[in-house]
Amino acid sequence: MKITKVGIIGCGAISGIYLKNLTGLFRMVEVAAVADLIPERSAAKAAEFNIPRSCTPEELLADPEIEIVVNLTIPKVHAEISLAALNAGKHVYLEKPLAVNRDDGRKVIELARKKGLMVGCAPETFFGGGIQTCRKLIDDGWIGKPIAATAFMMCHGHESWHPDPEFYYKAGGGPMFDMGPYYLTALVNLLGPADSVMGCTRVTFPTRTITSAPKFGTVIDVDVPTHVAGLINYSNGAAGTIITSFDTWGARLPRIEIYGTEGTLSVPDPNSFGGPVSYLNKVKGSEWKEMPMPFGYTQNTRGIGVADMARAAASGRAHRAHGDMAFHVLDIMQGFHDSSDTGKLWKLESTCQRPAPMPMGLIDGMLD
Repeated sequence: MKITKVGIIGCGAISGIYLKNLTGLFRMVEVAAVADLIPERSAAKAAEFNIPRSCTPEELLADPEIEIVVNLTIPKVHAEISLAALNAGKHVYLEKPLAVNRDDGRKVIELARKKGLMVGCAPETFFGGGIQTCRKLIDDGWIGKPIAATAFMMCHGHESWHPDPEFYYKAGGGPMFDMGPYYLTALVNLLGPADSVMGCTRVTFPTRTITSAPKFGTVIDVDVPTHVAGLINYSNGAAGTIITSFDTWGARLPRIEIYGTEGTLSVPDPNSFGGPVSYLNKVKGSEWKEMPMPFGYTQNTRGIGVADMARAAASGRAHRAHGDMAFHVLDIMQGFHDSSDTGKLWKLESTCQRPAPMPMGLIDGMLD
């Protein structure tokens, strides 16, 4: 098996789980270097995970042995770092979202095509056993023809627990750009691409006060909508409803449900890899049944998209968390905001292929 060397730029909170899995679980990759604008952070991660090199982002991009750059920076510089990696001749895999706007996202995708390189983007939770089980149930006709879907992410934001939460309320943040990718990527995987959207957005609280350490008491000016309600017209004829909010104090709504002509499917939290998965058929008096999950990767397996890209680069097959899907999700998210601003149905400019389903019975650390 070919071992692909990867380098990670951005050693913040999310990097730990990536490093844990890329150094300890997936056999097809080797983390050759880590980099951060704060040298102490990358040095600490290199020591913790026995990475041979801690360096600057520029030094990492100049390393000829590194084939994939894993971009774990904050959203507002996602496109900048991705473009630099592509210009350095590297494939790039980045945390969500692909970019903070369509124009930047389009530049990333177009440059990758021009250079014959791959772009991959989180979230990769749809690789997990929970959503893969839902994918198989839909593909095998358990709920008949999908006719509708609902998705809800309702909370009061991240300033009470995140150590550095300002970016959640700036460009590229907000509940849709932060959490929407989990829900919308899961829905594209389950239902396919969308044609058009409508949206309604608002800002309920113009400022937020941080109550977590180390920035307790800092006041954040809110620059983005913090409650986003959207309608989605899918290419297969299904109708979708989604609400993402940082303005609510709690809710008892489902995460995702898919409604079909023959039954209903309860999809697990798309921010996780596991279950439970529940199914209700059309028989009168039937009850919800929890379904077994015949797929692996039900634990937190962030980094699996990087490993899948490495396997794709080595074998020539398509990778699953591909850039066209990430751009389509970005197009949908910005479309909700554009529709709200204009008061009109927003026709999407993009489409994409559903990613290939995962095989059943995989050994941990393997992808095909």
